[in-house]
Amino acid sequence: MTPAFASALMPLMRRVDAETAHGWALAALRAGLAGRDAAPDDPALAMEALGLRFANPLGLAAGFDKDAAAVLPLLRLGFGFVEAGTVTPRPQGGNPRPRLFRLEEDRAVINRMGFNNAGLDSFLARLRDLPRPLPGVLGANVGVNKEGAEPERDYPMLCRAVAPLADYVTVNISSPNTPGLRDLQGEDRLRAILRAVDAPALGKPVLVKLAPDLADDALPALVELCVGQGVAGLIISNTTLARPETLRSPQRGEAGGLSGAPLLERSTAMLRAARRLAGPRLVLVGAGGVASGADAYAKVKAGASLVQLYSGFAYGGPALVRRIKDELAALLRRDGVARLADAVGVEA
Repeated sequence: MTPAFASALMPLMRRVDAETAHGWALAALRAGLAGRDAAPDDPALAMEALGLRFANPLGLAAGFDKDAAAVLPLLRLGFGFVEAGTVTPRPQGGNPRPRLFRLEEDRAVINRMGFNNAGLDSFLARLRDLPRPLPGVLGANVGVNKEGAEPERDYPMLCRAVAPLADYVTVNISSPNTPGLRDLQGEDRLRAILRAVDAPALGKPVLVKLAPDLADDALPALVELCVGQGVAGLIISNTTLARPETLRSPQRGEAGGLSGAPLLERSTAMLRAARRLAGPRLVLVGAGGVASGADAYAKVKAGASLVQLYSGFAYGGPALVRRIKDELAALLRRDGVARLADAVGVEA
């Protein structure tokens, strides 16, 4: 089966509830039913970032493959990198179902999953079982349990555990679905966590994932804090609690984090602000609303060296990966840009 054929089946998947469809998608990936993209990437899309080489800048955001169950099949679809997780120290079931909702009229998703995952031991076992070298970059996204969490203890433990098996580690302090988690974005709490993580001693790049709902005046201090603590980059951004008035779907009132097309403008504006503040001192990963080459290009020009998608992939299916890369390469040729790296931050 090819990615294009797998994508053609997406309308059938949308006849069942979103979480069931997501489970089916992971099972199909593990079974090799989503196909693979064997075509080489345009050399203009290659990116050097975080001390790593990415064949292309397009990544799959955390949350799709929480338990690292389909890393290799996902990379074979043509992603430059895949971020597995979020993984917590202990297994947890997450919030009650239903907890994942399609807003099809808005090309958006609302989720209140609550870090459901099989826990660290299972996650590590799956990472150890992966054949090496992988055909792309692997990130590991870590978070804390809903109950019994001690962030200054748990985040360093998680980072040390996954670092030998991943190319980079992301500290997730911005999911809206674990009570109190976003409070960790406060300057004092984040400083304590990052000091305990000790990124320079970890041996792998550490990223911090921020929420798009941060107050504008909070961002400068967080950028400087991350630079000062040896963080390599920021992922901007996670899902939003905001509900734009433009939403049309009957599901728009569901509680949880909103992702997809309605997040594109806000997350890109925040990305641009972070680029102005950080300059070249931090690698920025643009996430939120990416569903086309033009969306990815907008993120790059706003300051992102790398780009992640999730909701766009859920709607577009496996064929979207190649389509975005082809569109992005065409946009570079249109603008006379020889390398994607030359476009990073040109509009910031």
